[in-house]
Amino acid sequence: MSAFTFVDRITELEPGAHGRGTFAVPQGLAEFRSSLVAEALGQLAAWVSMAHLDFALRPVAGLAGQLRFLRDVRPGELLELEVGIDSCDETALAYHGVARIDATPVLELADCVGPMLPLADFDAPDAVRQRFGMLCEIGAPIGRFMGISGLAIEVGERGPGKIHAALRIPRDAAFFTDHFPRKAVFPGTLLLDTQIRLAMELARETAAADQDLVARSVSNMKVRSFILPGQEVELRAEIGSEADEFLTVIQVARVDGRQIATARMTITARAA
Repeated sequence: MSAFTFVDRITELEPGAHGRGTFAVPQGLAEFRSSLVAEALGQLAAWVSMAHLDFALRPVAGLAGQLRFLRDVRPGELLELEVGIDSCDETALAYHGVARIDATPVLELADCVGPMLPLADFDAPDAVRQRFGMLCEIGAPIGRFMGISGLAIEVGERGPGKIHAALRIPRDAAFFTDHFPRKAVFPGTLLLDTQIRLAMELARETAAADQDLVARSVSNMKVRSFILPGQEVELRAEIGSEADEFLTVIQVARVDGRQIATARMTITARAA
């Protein structure tokens, strides 16, 4: 069972330049959040970069200049993934990408950068090569992902236009088996998911009672440090600006008082 892998098949690959793939969202899930669609694109980009560098290095963490959420993804749908590599060398990977369903874009990524680190620090290179071969040939068995559980969020101080919370990272969670086998690192996309939920809670306190709100984009998301099992992450969300059509929420995450991640989110009313 794979707990945090979101590429079932690589259908087209030009190492260091371009890749296409698919992920079948399991039918039995209650939901499949947009942050996991972004994770799927990041994982495809990682495969393209690792193949280019002969599986000596892999991208881990980094920043995303722009994420655009175009529509929700439902269980049972087939994600069509495509990434383009802007640059890839032994120091960093820069890429962009789009996820589609039935050829219609559902999420777009731009200006994403991940530092390249020794693959052997995080996973067994031979096992990664073997999985890559499977993805390029027969593909992986579908329906492996069973959802995310075990994340405890404790909302603390509230005030006009702001909210603070604590995210307690479990010491042992299923997603750490994939992220990563040799060095467990809390996925940045799960931090993003938590930040989106906190921003939505704050936005609903500000918006009219009858408004149906949705997160539309995230910009300038930066993860400056690994988040490790057992750590507590302090989350702060504040309204940055408001308009009739949208509002922005500024997010900051800290561990032991040290700022480790930032993001800016745009929230709007859902289109009729």
